[in-house]
Amino acid sequence: MALCNTVRGDVVVDAANATLSAAQATPEAVEYTEILEAEDRPWVTVVWDDPVNLMHYVTYIFQKLFGYSKAKATELMLKVHNEGKAVVSSGSRDKMEHDVQRLHAAGLWATMQRDD
Repeated sequence: MALCNTVRGDVVVDAANATLSAAQATPEAVEYTEILEAEDRPWVTVVWDDPVNLMHYVTYIFQKLFGYSKAKATELMLKVHNEGKAVVSSGSRDKMEHDVQRLHAAGLWATMQRDD
């Protein structure tokens, strides 16, 4: 008489030892999933309100650096002014580092972070 193992859903039935064991996620699999989820979130560039730059200058910089229309640049500038910050670009980490450097060169306060 031949005994064999069978699988029923997520449960393995061992005919020789008559034991049942449920399939379990390993720590490596859980960790790998968390890393993939973290990598899927894009980076964003955040411009912060400051007491130095005039509103029309900030609008001009958004138009010049990002190619925004005057209306979009004004909307972002008002968000910075009223809420204290605004996300002005998103993408890869390298691109956001470059955007932050360009904003700093223009005299604006900017940082980058993972998108929420």
